[in-house]
Amino acid sequence: MSRVLASNHDLPIRTDEPVHSGKVRSVYWLTPEDSARLIAERGYDVAPNAELAVMVVSDRISAFDCIWQGEGGLAGVPGKGAAINAIAQYWFQCFRDAGLARSHILEVPHPLVWIVQRAAPVKIEGIARRYITGSLWRAYSAGEREFCGIRLPEGLLRNQRLSELLITPSSKGVLTGLSGIPEVDDVNISKADIQQHWRALGFRAATDIDRYEQLLREGFELIEDACARRGQVFVDTKFEFGYCETLDGGSELVYMDEVGTPDSSRLWDAAALSEGRVVENSKEGFRQALLTLAQDPDILLNKDRMAERLEFAEQTLLPQAMLESVSGVYVDLAETLTGVSLPVPVDPRGEIERLLAGEFKLC
Repeated sequence: MSRVLASNHDLPIRTDEPVHSGKVRSVYWLTPEDSARLIAERGYDVAPNAELAVMVVSDRISAFDCIWQGEGGLAGVPGKGAAINAIAQYWFQCFRDAGLARSHILEVPHPLVWIVQRAAPVKIEGIARRYITGSLWRAYSAGEREFCGIRLPEGLLRNQRLSELLITPSSKGVLTGLSGIPEVDDVNISKADIQQHWRALGFRAATDIDRYEQLLREGFELIEDACARRGQVFVDTKFEFGYCETLDGGSELVYMDEVGTPDSSRLWDAAALSEGRVVENSKEGFRQALLTLAQDPDILLNKDRMAERLEFAEQTLLPQAMLESVSGVYVDLAETLTGVSLPVPVDPRGEIERLLAGEFKLC
């Protein structure tokens, strides 16, 4: 029995499709029979023939496109999966309550599990920035003044609040054959690129470009205001969108994946920032710790040295105290933002298997 869920791609969930596993989540697409049965039994507000999946979040931690392990067999961050699931679900519910848009989540039967409706993803990551930091600052300090088609003024300082919210999208996956968009993953793109290639990027109507920007801005501002009331500064974040089928046979643009979590966003302590200090309450603090740990930080920053980076990550076992510290940040932030105590599983794999084999009859 392990208190972290490090492997989430090999659960005995019945599926006709290969399990799709990312750095943190694994998705099990259910059989048509199981999807239809759950829709009927659980009363989900979707079409009777909608395609459903079980999405399981792990406690793995990734940074710089690598998965990191700890000493003593600690293969993840205790409570991390439960924390990001709880935060994302909280924001998704806030969005829905505010009349913005729904998400692809239908039910949360366990702290590490979502039941979701299939969504056709838009192939961009909608990134919104309130402060000049991270990759935006690195580009600016290197002399760049145009970022994703947006002209930045002279004289900006690191970690300065921007005069307006910047939307700086990037590609999701490698996109081929699209003029103006390099064929590499996670490359910055402009609104003009999106307008030119909206069909290839997965939009179903050109007008949905403005709709996605509206949902991104309104979602960011909702989280920003809520964070401010809880002593947090919402610095920047990544949103993802997709299309879900509706009961009447149409489709709607929805929020998907995750949002507003310390994995996908930067959050700073507001009291410290008022004193001129940046205190990270997100994965950025873990990234900075890795840069300090590495004898040659360029390995982690230079994409041309990816082979060396992967070898470094594979051979480096992080101190348990380092991962426990990350756990504290994630759990504390989840409880601060949601206002409730975070249920951290003590036997995550066993709990998930028993739930899905019993109540849901999926194993």
